[in-house]
Amino acid sequence: MSRTVRVTTLTALCCTVLAAGCGTVSEEVGAGMDEVKSDLESAADDVAKNGELFTGTKMLATDRGEVNVSCSGGPVDERPVVVLLPGMGDGLDTMADLQEAVSEKDRVCSYDRFGEGESDAPEGEQSIADAGETLTAVLDDVAPDGPVVLVGHSLGGLIAARYAPDHQDRVAGLVLLDATSPTMIDDITGVIPESAEGEGAEVRTQNLALFGGENPEMITIDSDPEVRSAGDIPTEVIQHGVQYLGEIPEYGDDLERVWTEGQEKWLEVSENSELSTAEESGHYIHVDQPDVALEAVRRVTDEAAA
Repeated sequence: MSRTVRVTTLTALCCTVLAAGCGTVSEEVGAGMDEVKSDLESAADDVAKNGELFTGTKMLATDRGEVNVSCSGGPVDERPVVVLLPGMGDGLDTMADLQEAVSEKDRVCSYDRFGEGESDAPEGEQSIADAGETLTAVLDDVAPDGPVVLVGHSLGGLIAARYAPDHQDRVAGLVLLDATSPTMIDDITGVIPESAEGEGAEVRTQNLALFGGENPEMITIDSDPEVRSAGDIPTEVIQHGVQYLGEIPEYGDDLERVWTEGQEKWLEVSENSELSTAEESGHYIHVDQPDVALEAVRRVTDEAAA
């Protein structure tokens, strides 16, 4: 969880000329070398600017600040780029192991939203639509010419599921890892009354504050029961199996119930969706059961590429 993704950007340009039996390089060869050098420098510029070719981490300049982006794996013909979206309060480092595993077969990128990880702090309050604009800026850089599969954990899942219906031209698949419910605020206030005391009251107060913008991203999240369709893109919704919400006295069982209802609601994002449970996982499925997350990403990416 605390693992840091190190900056590993390497550009190597090597040009060697061997002139057997010659003590000097002719002017003609020298001019040719200058032209080659110019071409190589131009190519290096393209590598630096074209997210499709970049590997490692970099700061991506957007209209609202700089975003920390990480990419691994080489481009694969006819296969979408996988893009990972962490949850609230998490940087891209929390998905580093999943990114490394996915990169063995596919091109995969992740990024810190404004206020998270190494990205700039937000300039003010943000909305889910604002988060979608940041995602668009990242996709324009790392996958400008091809489709993507979005893999979102928690809040990242909510952002991905809200984004896909409006961008069916580029989102080819979804994996939602214990995604935040589309009606989270209503779920919490419906289960835990304003008159609650003790731990239940704390859960209610803390969550309402977080969803009201008191979080690193300054992002506000409203309840919206409408889940718009992104067509028939392959979609896997995976919920936690370890009932950690059930540990909250008095309200735990009902909180687990409404969480499951929220996961079922996300199935409406696609006509080709499936819900499963990671039986040995808490909220961080990609950490607790990394094979479950990886296999879901592979299945969706394979189907999207077919």
